[in-house]
Amino acid sequence: MPWERPPGRRAPERGGPPQDLDEIIRLVSDRLKHYGSSSRRLVLMIVVLVVLIAAGFNSYYTVEPQETAVIQRFGRYVGTAGAGLHFKIPFGVDSVNKVVTGRVHQREYGYRTVQPGVRSQFTEKGFEQESLMLSGDLNVVNVQWMVQYMIKDPVQYLFKVGGVEPTLDDISESVMRRIVGNRYSDEVITVGRDSVANQSRAEIQEIMDLYNTGLQIVAVKLQDVNPPNPVKPAFNEVNEAGQEKERMINEAQRAYNEKIPRAVGEARQTVTQAEGYALERVNKSEGEAKRFLDILAEYEKASEITRRRMYLDTFESMMGRVDHLYIVDESQKNILPLLDLNKLREPSEKSASSQTKP
Repeated sequence: MPWERPPGRRAPERGGPPQDLDEIIRLVSDRLKHYGSSSRRLVLMIVVLVVLIAAGFNSYYTVEPQETAVIQRFGRYVGTAGAGLHFKIPFGVDSVNKVVTGRVHQREYGYRTVQPGVRSQFTEKGFEQESLMLSGDLNVVNVQWMVQYMIKDPVQYLFKVGGVEPTLDDISESVMRRIVGNRYSDEVITVGRDSVANQSRAEIQEIMDLYNTGLQIVAVKLQDVNPPNPVKPAFNEVNEAGQEKERMINEAQRAYNEKIPRAVGEARQTVTQAEGYALERVNKSEGEAKRFLDILAEYEKASEITRRRMYLDTFESMMGRVDHLYIVDESQKNILPLLDLNKLREPSEKSASSQTKP
């Protein structure tokens, strides 16, 4: 009857196409009854062919070069497959999970990459709770870092721990906060960045191995380590003061290195000269004393000869230092100097040579 039809449906016209699934099924049944058993065999063959085609399409899979396929049979792990074309039991008997094991993955903390490229764009809004940390000297430090990892064991990655990436996030943040909390803020911001990154990578790897996550931590990199924006001016002033202090200390050390070694060298030189002078005086005195003793021994052997010899030696030494010699006769009343013609000739020769020079 017309009121028994669903809303929006119209009665099929004679000879027109069926309007819904019930009509199609009823039409097919009428036709099968009309044609008999031969039609049933034809339909069965069509169904079998469709099943075979579906089985053919579901009995193989392709694994990319950077992937590893993990195969499960009725939900139980049976093996892995590498890159290439492989076959499996269709209709849900074998299921395949492809895991990217040949590529380095990356997790970011304190920031996110908005647009990667030659000049990547980043955003920090909404991620301050990850980057703000308390250092060992009770200063707040803004630490942004990333963890690069690879999946080395896809079986452990899929079946040992549920949610490997969230686990990595929690472990990475916990390790980084503990390491930064054990160091001074100046060290974390300046010279200790590489040390913090290396220690973090080692500890994160140790914990991930303990949990059997199947991950290999490739690197931990500190992207940006700064004090929070509200305290940056004060922090910069403190750094400038510290640099000025270091500069003054270096200048004082340089002056110390210039003055003190020179003074020590001069003191050593003075002491050495004094020691040399004292040694010279002692040696000279000892030599004079020995000479006197030798002369005394000779004098005791022949006093008259020794006395005359000493007189002559002294007179000869004295005469070598005398320029003019006057011989005085006791009977002579006036002193007559000796005229030395050689000395009179020398001044005239010097004046003549000076006149001849241009």
